[in-house]
Amino acid sequence: MQWPHQVPGLAYGGDYNPEQWPQATREEDARLMREAGVNLVSVGIFSWAMLEPREGEYDWSWLDQTMDRLHAHQVQVALATATASPPPWLTHKHPEILPQTAEGTTLWPGSRQAYSVSSRVFRDYALRMTQAVAERYAGHSALALWHVDNEIGCHNSHDFSDDAARAFRRWLEKRYGSVEELNRAWGTAFWSQRYSSFEQILPPRAAPMFVNPTQQLDFHRYSSDELLSYFLEIKATLREITPDVPVTTNLMCTTRSKNMDYFAWAPEMDVIATDHYTIADDPLRHIELSFSADLTRGVAAGEPWMLMEHSTSAVNWQLRNRSKSPAEMIRDSLAHVARGADAVMFFQWRQAQAGAEKYHSAMVPHAGTDSEVWRTTVRLGEMLQQLAPVRGSRVSSPVALLFDYQAWWAAELDSHPVNELSYPDEVMRWYRALWKAGVTVDVVHPGTVLSGYRAVVVPCLYMVTDHDAAAIHAVAEQGASVLVSYFSGIVDVDDQVRLGGYPGAFTQLLGVRSEEFWPLQRGEECRLDDGSVARCWSEKTQVPDSGEGEAAQVVTSYAEGPLTGSPAVTRRTVGRGAGWYVGTQLDDAATSSLMEKLLLEAGISAELPSAPRGVEVVRRRGASSTGSEVTFLFVLNHTEAEVEVEASGRELLSDRAVTGQLTLAAGEVAVVREHA
Repeated sequence: MQWPHQVPGLAYGGDYNPEQWPQATREEDARLMREAGVNLVSVGIFSWAMLEPREGEYDWSWLDQTMDRLHAHQVQVALATATASPPPWLTHKHPEILPQTAEGTTLWPGSRQAYSVSSRVFRDYALRMTQAVAERYAGHSALALWHVDNEIGCHNSHDFSDDAARAFRRWLEKRYGSVEELNRAWGTAFWSQRYSSFEQILPPRAAPMFVNPTQQLDFHRYSSDELLSYFLEIKATLREITPDVPVTTNLMCTTRSKNMDYFAWAPEMDVIATDHYTIADDPLRHIELSFSADLTRGVAAGEPWMLMEHSTSAVNWQLRNRSKSPAEMIRDSLAHVARGADAVMFFQWRQAQAGAEKYHSAMVPHAGTDSEVWRTTVRLGEMLQQLAPVRGSRVSSPVALLFDYQAWWAAELDSHPVNELSYPDEVMRWYRALWKAGVTVDVVHPGTVLSGYRAVVVPCLYMVTDHDAAAIHAVAEQGASVLVSYFSGIVDVDDQVRLGGYPGAFTQLLGVRSEEFWPLQRGEECRLDDGSVARCWSEKTQVPDSGEGEAAQVVTSYAEGPLTGSPAVTRRTVGRGAGWYVGTQLDDAATSSLMEKLLLEAGISAELPSAPRGVEVVRRRGASSTGSEVTFLFVLNHTEAEVEVEASGRELLSDRAVTGQLTLAAGEVAVVREHA
């Protein structure tokens, strides 16, 4: 991992758009950044039309002044390639670069990301712009990091244009080698879909009925790879001109962004950066934030990462855009730091006066510096300076929760037993149970090395490779407690059903066999024999005689309905560990209760057992100047009451000693450098 050049301590700042403001405001910005403790800003993200107002004519004056001014005030720059939105002259001259929907509708300019990533014309212009920016600022002292494009694929991830069709065919030919192999993988004997050449294949455009599911799945894969290839072309241009400057782009590692496989992107990035925004009407939004931070850390393979964007207060794109309290702004920021972020940045520095995002909050709000948001911005900057010793330390966990973008794509295809299934909702159901148990979780890809984890949670891993299924089985043999939920292991990488009964790839591990899914109707519930309630999903499951090893034991059965007496939850001893199967969607209380059993079996306790419910506790571990281990205990009080927890060391934000007991006010955060 490479870190932005010459950025001391934790990075702090946000997107900065000086081109939107007069000169006097730009000069004030630099002074205010010093006051707030800002040391890194992203510049030039949407500036293509300002830098190149007419084709081949450049105006660098405002950006030259900005770079010089920021450097003079000791603020480093994550300089963007300015390619995130093509200028009007380009789309007017080359309308063929515009993306299209599955229905054939052209997505016109007037917004942002009005380009087809598959268009060679667009890419050539983007590379030319990238080269011009890189050559201009290659030796500038303020340049700390390259910021490629912006939220790549946020609005145009799936393009169905003719350029995309040609690129999709090239991708398929590379993947399969022959049209015969594609026909096998896609099962084209069904509905007379057999192809005799790659030229006959189209993206999954609007059709009279369901489009071939493997065609849809491959289009997801192609789209992610095509966006990545765009990033890599720009990165190669930057690397040639500035080989020592790290390159990143802002990913969107959240439960709402599914269109790119960020685990495949990660090895190509010098540092992982992400954007995250909470949903105002979600009462458990702080838990979703924790999950997204843990997912980002998983994408970063455990390395420290950058929070490139979040909000100081309200956003502009939800139905009702609620403001944040100062305490929530600080908790949101430090929750990311607790879970591995070494940078806290916002969209944006100064709240826009015009445009679609003028009601999106910023570090300097419309109200100016005589405002609660500004005072909190300054306070957060002071807190991050006090937390400088945390930089470079890492988070570790005894629990792995497996998450796979490609399984997400496959699980949410049409024509399934339950077509309302939400993969992230099912993942979050188990993550919330772990969060409420006070246990830190590594959210990782199924292909991650799992040895060393004492518990592994596998929610709705509908599609899984043979290799990954074997690795999950192996970690149970080695001593881990593995929990697999329903609709897991069902299909292979071609979305073809694994025959012989469900849960397919995990049948041997779990020692169960379901011959038929039995979905519950909307609003329907089914009582289990322990008094808990099942919803949404059930299965006609049997526990056959074990031909190898111990047979599975029934933990909970259905107590009513057509499956009365059938197993709902089972457990099987596997080697030194165990395989648990949950064949239904348990209510929240039963989910938490089962998770407690799993953790107890695995010998895993809460990070800080004395922490009351609603208090988030995470540890980061690093090395001191003498080489000994140092731990940082983050305690975030999400409750409305004062709490006390056991802790000893030095609280960094208040610079006071803590001797056995830490008192934390409602909504507040503490970070204790613990005694060795």
